[in-house]
Amino acid sequence: MTFAPELHGADLRPSISVIGQVAALTNRSIRGMWRQGEFFLGIVAPIMLTICFYVPLRSIFDSFPGVNYAQFLMPVICLQSVGFVATSAAMRSANDGTVGITERLRSMPVSPVVPIVARLFANAVLLAISLGWAMLSGLVIGWRPNHGPLNLLGFLAVAFAVGLLLAFGADIIGVLAKNPEATSQALALPQLILGMLSTGFVPEASFPEWIRPFARNQPISQFTELMRGFDNGNVTASMAIGPLAWAGGIAVLAVGGGVLLIVRSSRR
Repeated sequence: MTFAPELHGADLRPSISVIGQVAALTNRSIRGMWRQGEFFLGIVAPIMLTICFYVPLRSIFDSFPGVNYAQFLMPVICLQSVGFVATSAAMRSANDGTVGITERLRSMPVSPVVPIVARLFANAVLLAISLGWAMLSGLVIGWRPNHGPLNLLGFLAVAFAVGLLLAFGADIIGVLAKNPEATSQALALPQLILGMLSTGFVPEASFPEWIRPFARNQPISQFTELMRGFDNGNVTASMAIGPLAWAGGIAVLAVGGGVLLIVRSSRR
């Protein structure tokens, strides 16, 4: 006589691997971004940034003979475009907390790391789209990558790495804040101030003497000058010191916030 195995109380639901969970949540985020029009904004934002910066500011460079303002401006166009992705990431993660998605995932057998990684992958997709359209916009106004594929790769790598780091930090801020409107304002204002007071739009010599040290050493200026070094084909190791220091500081704060979020999630 053959007996069937005892199945009472057994959990017959198929287990899903961590990779499967990340893939499913990444797909969910990408579909949500599509429905909310974020991909469209990721295309429009670089175009509008290019128009708004290049058209009114190009006349400033009339006093700098031989300078191609499109070439000068291109790094900060890329950085402002990836900054848009960071703001979008923060609002999306904050909205997940508002509508209860974050709490729902905490009640499921899902590692707290999985939603963070999934959102990061989705943000990388939006980042690539936004950066690609920033490059196309730059080509339209006259920017050209004239110093070979390795310098172009370095230029893009800096922009993408900065964007990914900012998106990760902004995502953590959004989860902790749980307030999309406040999160958006908190991120947009520093980005606007640092952008205007950077060497991305005008040379350091154009600033008053008293504010030049700040304009020269703040993060957007540091990242801009490194990208400009690649774009001009004259990058040096010393150019990377400041950007790496700023990137390391941002990374420490972002990872610290991520650890706090994971610990807080694990206690529930």
